[in-house]
Amino acid sequence: MAQKKQPRTPPRPSPTPRGVSREVLQKSKARGEQTPDAYLRARVREVPDFPRPGILFKDIVPLLTDPKAFHMVLDGLAHPFIGEHIDAVAGIEARGFIFGGALAARLNASFVPLRKPGKLPGETDRVSYSLEYGTNELEVQEDSFESGAKVIIVDDLLATGGTAAAAAELVRRQGGYVAAYAFVVELDALKGRRKLSPTPIVSLLRY
Repeated sequence: MAQKKQPRTPPRPSPTPRGVSREVLQKSKARGEQTPDAYLRARVREVPDFPRPGILFKDIVPLLTDPKAFHMVLDGLAHPFIGEHIDAVAGIEARGFIFGGALAARLNASFVPLRKPGKLPGETDRVSYSLEYGTNELEVQEDSFESGAKVIIVDDLLATGGTAAAAAELVRRQGGYVAAYAFVVELDALKGRRKLSPTPIVSLLRY
């Protein structure tokens, strides 16, 4: 059941002062300094054969441990929504929490965690979705989204799109509207973007 609609909080008119603004990044590029894309890519470590043989894992931990890089990621995710009314950011467990909470703060929005089964108290909505080798589930507490709320769904990675699509189903069940998806990394070969179309997608690093 969706919540009763409450007065909206005002949108944040500009990025947090601690971030790296678009203007600063453009000036850096004009001076011939390393581009934001190159700076971030240099901090994504490739780990072969993890978690299974044949997989080249994109490890974002080095990006998180670099404060400048972390700010650049958050700025990149926030910029498309500056000046828009975003009511909630829904973060997918677990790494979606890292970026989702910080993005919600920058956009003056609420943060809603989408969790694995058994982690949330009280009544929940649950959705099952298919993975390459089985199924999984996501839950959200009842009444987490107001009717008509504009929601951004956030995760670290867009692969096949199954998890993000399940997250969108939870938002819609409660009367929310998925305004966009936001990811740090997108793996183009897995075509997850197709599953989420036509909703807008922000992905900072595409491989």
